[in-house]
Amino acid sequence: MRIWPGQPYPLGASFSGVGTNFSLFSSVAERVELCLFDAAGVETRLDLPESTALCWHGYVPDVLPGQRYGYRVHGPYDPDNGLRCRPSKLLIDPYAKALDGGVDWDESLFEYHFGSPDDLNNDDDSAPHVPKAVVINPYFEWENDRHPRTPWHETVLYEVHVKGFTQTNPRIPEAFRGTYAGLAHPASIEYLLSLGVTAVELLPVHQFVHDSHLMEQGLRNYWGYNSIAFLAPHIDYGSRRRNGQHVAEFKDMVKTLHAHGIEVILDVVYNHTAEGNHMGPILSMKGIDNPAYYRLVPDNRGFYYDTTGTGNSLNVGHPHVLQLIMDSLRYWVLDMHVDGFRFDLAATLARQFHEVDRLSAFFDLIQQDPVISQVKLIAEPWDIGEGGYQVGNFPPLWSEWNGKYRDTVRDFWRGENQTLAELAYRFTGSSDLYEREGRRPSASINFLTAHDGFTLADLTEYNEKHNEANGEDNADGESHNRSWNCGVEGPTDDPEVLELRARQRRNFLATLLLSQGIPMLLGGDEMARTQGGNNNAYCQDNETSWFDWEHQDGSLIAFTQRLLAIRRHHPVFRRREYFQGRALHGGGVDDVAWFGPDGSEMSEDDWQEGYAKSMAVFLNGEAIPGPDSRGDRIVDDTFLVLFNAHHEPIDFTLPEERFGKRWIRTLDTADAMAEGDQVDANQQTQIQGRSLTLLRRVG
Repeated sequence: MRIWPGQPYPLGASFSGVGTNFSLFSSVAERVELCLFDAAGVETRLDLPESTALCWHGYVPDVLPGQRYGYRVHGPYDPDNGLRCRPSKLLIDPYAKALDGGVDWDESLFEYHFGSPDDLNNDDDSAPHVPKAVVINPYFEWENDRHPRTPWHETVLYEVHVKGFTQTNPRIPEAFRGTYAGLAHPASIEYLLSLGVTAVELLPVHQFVHDSHLMEQGLRNYWGYNSIAFLAPHIDYGSRRRNGQHVAEFKDMVKTLHAHGIEVILDVVYNHTAEGNHMGPILSMKGIDNPAYYRLVPDNRGFYYDTTGTGNSLNVGHPHVLQLIMDSLRYWVLDMHVDGFRFDLAATLARQFHEVDRLSAFFDLIQQDPVISQVKLIAEPWDIGEGGYQVGNFPPLWSEWNGKYRDTVRDFWRGENQTLAELAYRFTGSSDLYEREGRRPSASINFLTAHDGFTLADLTEYNEKHNEANGEDNADGESHNRSWNCGVEGPTDDPEVLELRARQRRNFLATLLLSQGIPMLLGGDEMARTQGGNNNAYCQDNETSWFDWEHQDGSLIAFTQRLLAIRRHHPVFRRREYFQGRALHGGGVDDVAWFGPDGSEMSEDDWQEGYAKSMAVFLNGEAIPGPDSRGDRIVDDTFLVLFNAHHEPIDFTLPEERFGKRWIRTLDTADAMAEGDQVDANQQTQIQGRSLTLLRRVG
C-alpha cells in the first residue's frame, strides 16, 4: 500500500474523495505508524513519512470512508519524567470523527501487569481491545437547515439524556429507542413542542468510555462524563453504527430539531479524558504526547495534577491542546450544526497555572473566534481545585449555571430563615453576581435540579439519598437534601402528604419559570420522574434513569405547560435588562417593587427580618426596555407574585391603588386549576401555606 507525504493540516483523517490524509501532533515522537484495519481485524502498518511543525502526516490513496485506523507512537518512555510512548499500545486519534468498538479493560491497555503494578514492563499489544477510529464521509445534505438562533432571553433549556429520554417511549419504534434517531422521531418532537422548551441541552455525546470498576459490577457510565474523542459522536446512541453512519444520524437529528425551532446544546467535557492517572490505561493522548496533553505535577512528573476528581486534567495552557479544543468546538458548530455548549467543570479550563484565571488563553481564544463567539456558551463555574467556585466570575460572553440560585430557592421553600433578600436577588436575575461587568439577566442559568442530584420528585419525597445500587455503600452523591418533603420518607398513599409534595413541586417550577434569567428544566421533572432517591445515578443505565412514559404525572405536565406559556406570552418574565427599581419612560410607578403581607413596601428592616418567609413582588409590564437603543419599550401586562413559605396560610393585603385597582388570579400552586378570582387594591387575599400565587392586573 502506498503512502505519500500529504499535508500537516487539518489534523485527523480527512477524506478527499479519492483517498485520505492523516495527521497527528506529537512533539516527543521519533516515529509514528498509521495502523489500518480491515473487516477481519487484520492490521497493516504504514510509517507516516513526514513531520511538519510537530505534526506527523501522510496521504493514503484509495482509503475510503469506513476505514478503521489507529496509531502507534515510537519515542521516549520515561514515566518519571512524564514520557509514556509505548508502540505496543494502539492509540485513538484525538481528532477521530467516529469510533468503532469499545474498551474492554484488558490487561494489555496498561503499562503494568495487574499482579505487578510497580513493574512497568507490559508490552502486550492492545489493538484488539481498544476502539478504532473511523474515516468518515464528510458530505451531508443539510438542505435548508438554519440555526434557530433563539434570543437568549427567550430561551428555555431542557437538560436531557439522548438514551434516557427515548429508551422506553412506546410511540418510538423499538429500533430507534435510545438513539439520535429516537430523539428526532415525531413523538419526541411533539412532546418537546407541547411542553414549550426552546433548546435541548444534551448530556455528553462525545465518544466516552465506560469505567472498568463499573463494568466489573455490571454497571455503565450512563452520564458519559468520561470522554476519549472530542470530535466523535458516541456510537452507542446510533441506530446505524457501521462505518461511522451514526455521524450522519446525529446530523439528521440536529436538522430535524432545527426544522421545529429547537436548538441543540452539547454538554462537553474538555477538562479531562478517560485515561485517568498514572495507574490508568494508555488509550490515546497519554501515549501520543503525555506532557503536552496533561497537567503533570511539576516536581514529580510521573503523576497528574487533578482538579476534576477523575485522575487527570487537560493541559489547556498548551497551544496544541487549545487547538484541539477549538478545532473540536468549531467542528461541532460548522460540520454538525449545533447551537452551543455547556462546559463541564469550566473552572478547570481557566487554570493556566494553579489559580483560576478568568483571562486565560482559553477564554481569549473563545472571545476572538468568529464561530464560537457567536453561539451559546454556558459554564459550570466550578471544579474541585482550590478557588474553584467561580459563580459570577466568567467573562461577559458567557452564561453560567447559577448554583446560588439553586441553593437559595431550595432554602426558601423549605422554610429557612433569612432568605428573603437573597431570594429577591435570585428571582430578579442575580444582578449582584452579574451586572457589574455589563452582563444581562441571561448570564444566569437558573436551575433547581440537574442530572447531578435529586430529581424534582425525589427532592420532595426523600430525606436521605438512596444510592446503594451504585456499589459505593451509599457514600457517593450529595450529602443531604436541601428541600422540604413533608417529613415523610419515600413513597406513600397518604393523600395529604401527596398533595403537599405536589404543591412543593409546583412551587419550585413556578419560581423557576417566573424568574428573570434563563430557566433550565431537568428533563422529566415536569412529569415527576423519580430515581427512587438515587441522587447520583451516573452509572444507572436502566429504569432508574430512563423516563417512565407509562407513569407520568399528567397534571404536573399541564401545570408546567401553563407556566411556560405564561413566560412565553409575557415579556415581563424574561426581560433583556435588569430591573432598575425606579419609574421608567416617564411613568409614576417603579419597574419593580416589593411588599410585605400588610401591603406596605418593604423597608430595610423588613429585609433583615430573620423569620419572615413571605413577600409580594410587583412586576411592571409597562416598564420593559425595548430591543433597540432608541428608547422603545415593550408594553405587557403587570403582575404581582405572592410568596408564602410559612407552613400556615397568610392574609396578604394588596398594594395601594396606584399599583393597580383590580387583580385577577392567574395561577396558584395551592390549587393547580385555580384561576379567575378577582381582588381589588387594599383588599386581603389568603395565600395558603407553602404556596405561590400569581395575580394579573386588570384595572
